[in-house]
Amino acid sequence: MSPRRNRPRGGADKQAAEPRDEREPIGNRYGLESTESWQGEEWNVRMIGGGSAAKHYRCPGCDQEIPPGVPHLVAWPQYGGGVEDRRHWHKACWNARDRRSARLQRSRNAPRY
Repeated sequence: MSPRRNRPRGGADKQAAEPRDEREPIGNRYGLESTESWQGEEWNVRMIGGGSAAKHYRCPGCDQEIPPGVPHLVAWPQYGGGVEDRRHWHKACWNARDRRSARLQRSRNAPRY
């Protein structure tokens, strides 16, 4: 019995001939990348797999730490956004970004007013 064929037959030539939609995710060595609109601005969003996540990051959506090895995504403004503007988000936090309100961070002993 021969092993299963994992590659589609003749797929490379067919994919190169078909036009690609701009909103369709792009596969590259860093992960899947797409463009999304949020707060009237276009954002580049790239998925990061667990094997590629090697550092600790702080999610701006929930203010919790993203430990190494956890899949997440990176988002930055498409126009005018540099390396310093990239933010690492949990996937669920990015999906819920419009439903979340800005939370005021307080210490445990601070008054609530």
